[in-house]
Amino acid sequence: MLAEPYVRTVIKALLLACLPGLGLAQDSGLKPLETTDSAREWMAVGRLDIDGAGFCTGALIAPDLVLTAAHCLFQRASDERIDLSRIEFLAGWRKGHALAYRGASRAAIHPGYKHQEEISARRVRNDVALIQLDRPIRNTTILPFATGSHPDRGEDVGIVSYAQDRADAPSLQRACSVMARQQGILVMSCDINFGSSGAPVFSFQDGTPRIVSVVSAKAEADGGRVALGAGLEASLALLRAELMADGGPGQVTRAPNRIRSGSTSAKFIKP
Repeated sequence: MLAEPYVRTVIKALLLACLPGLGLAQDSGLKPLETTDSAREWMAVGRLDIDGAGFCTGALIAPDLVLTAAHCLFQRASDERIDLSRIEFLAGWRKGHALAYRGASRAAIHPGYKHQEEISARRVRNDVALIQLDRPIRNTTILPFATGSHPDRGEDVGIVSYAQDRADAPSLQRACSVMARQQGILVMSCDINFGSSGAPVFSFQDGTPRIVSVVSAKAEADGGRVALGAGLEASLALLRAELMADGGPGQVTRAPNRIRSGSTSAKFIKP
């Protein structure tokens, strides 16, 4: 969900029969993480500034690996990949400052992701990418997150994200609900907006935040907004292997020398 939204009505089946009648826990509201104390646990979430035209959200899962959504690495209206030299990860970005600034050296995109196809269950399910940074972030206040398995329906999850209405500091929604797991996708009641693409979805089951999904899109069903997240269980191992092996054809890209500039009908809201 890069900054400029446009809407396309697509396949209705994804959300059919999975929304009506669900008993959901009360969602918590958004909590701005505007101070060092409030943001301390979440410094490994950062803003991905992209091509001077928008941003996504990403999160460190290793000192040199940022997890985000695959569509963040494409031009909005074409199948062209964004030049990696135009992407910068701003770890812990808050009120005009980041704890670390890093460029992107390589990126791996899920091989099943097709940017120009209609928004569908398959596209959302495969909307995952890993960005390898040009230098690892080794800072005791920025600790990479662990990852975990898909949460079950009814489980509470949380999201830390930037968005077009909160671009200068992230916000945390610590309790929203998994409404359904369908076709490798999480359907969630979480509050997201444009810019939230790639944001980490956390499970808190053992008291430790673990990333279990990344935000791919928002959608509407029965007049209400829902968030759609891509699963990670199969995708992460595949993307790590592609980075290590330099990837399959067209899936891993390298950056050139970087010059840094300081039913219900359901409609998907395309990033």
